[in-house]
Amino acid sequence: MTNQQRIIVLLLASINFTHILDFMVMMPLGNLLIPYFKISTQYFSQIVASYSISAFVSGLIAMFFVDRFDRKHILLFGYTGFILGTFCCGIAPSAFLLLLSRIVAGLFGGIIGAQVLSIVADSFEYEKRATAMGYLFSAFSVASVVGVPLSLFLAGRFSWHMPFFFIAGLGSVIIVLVYLNLPNITKHLSADGSHEKAIDIIKVIIAKRLNITAFLFGGTLMLGHFIIIPFLNPFMEFNVGFSEWQRNLVYIVGGLATMFSAPIAGKLADKFGKFTIFTIFAIASLIPIYFITQLYVLPYYFVLTLTGIWFVFSSSRNIPAQAIISNVVEPKYRGSFQSFNSCVTSAFVGLSTLLAGMIVTKSPSGKLEHYPIVGYLSMLVIASTLVLAYSVKKQLLKKAA
Repeated sequence: MTNQQRIIVLLLASINFTHILDFMVMMPLGNLLIPYFKISTQYFSQIVASYSISAFVSGLIAMFFVDRFDRKHILLFGYTGFILGTFCCGIAPSAFLLLLSRIVAGLFGGIIGAQVLSIVADSFEYEKRATAMGYLFSAFSVASVVGVPLSLFLAGRFSWHMPFFFIAGLGSVIIVLVYLNLPNITKHLSADGSHEKAIDIIKVIIAKRLNITAFLFGGTLMLGHFIIIPFLNPFMEFNVGFSEWQRNLVYIVGGLATMFSAPIAGKLADKFGKFTIFTIFAIASLIPIYFITQLYVLPYYFVLTLTGIWFVFSSSRNIPAQAIISNVVEPKYRGSFQSFNSCVTSAFVGLSTLLAGMIVTKSPSGKLEHYPIVGYLSMLVIASTLVLAYSVKKQLLKKAA
């Protein structure tokens, strides 16, 4: 990896850190937001889902223009709007305005993920791409180890507003660093400045069966992962009786584990094959999913072990999956492809939170009910991604022949 590539990965990982943290911390904040605004678990799930749904809309819109411009400029545009939306979340005086602020953050945030993945794909050849994505995904680990516990500490020590102010403040610094240090990403642009019509690009992307299968593969993977997350922290508190420190330790231990495992998983995927590594970790991840959603029968030290394993298996599963998806389309269409992929992913993430909100209810005693059902559904969906992954592999081999 060259020095310029290291700078690119570091800057993109910093963006991912704040982007992921904003999404991750919203869910455990439910412990504070639900009683503060006096809202139901269903309304809270709608607030969480609103970000993903609005990101879906912006991803569709972005398809029509992202491949016409320098990827750095599109990234800065989306990230700046995302930071402003996050700041508005921090000053929201009501649940409705918080919902609107999440929509604004999602509209811009939906652009970020696609551009980050497009820049990585444009900057690293396929044989080394999973390794780069492994380091990029380590931002998830840092968000888990440092970001979420720190944000929840700020929320507990001061108020629920503080995590959003923290993310907005840090993001403002990152905007300047990206502007000054990220190189222009223009290799996807034609030398004479010409470009295809947006509608023709869209037709090319959605007309191919391989692309559609890849979209379903990525979206279904996110559906299976995120459906158990919105109520994991409330379940630990209301049903299992874990303290704030115990719940924070889950993210710390899981993040520390993936901080080391993510780069290793990326290197393994590049060495032994991305489909092979994905299959191994997708199957292995089904075991901790089952036990995590049955937490009431387990002692705490076992819970820490299980959640740590779940963090490792989930990230190790997602790294080769993203590398696979990035390789199904030509570079000149990659921005539009990743934008559409991002909006599909956002739609599935939004669907996951809505489904979780429909299944999980709160009893008069304050405990959450039906959470194990969510676990069974997650396992079923993750298992179905193996079929989609095989289909993508088969179509890629046919394309290369």
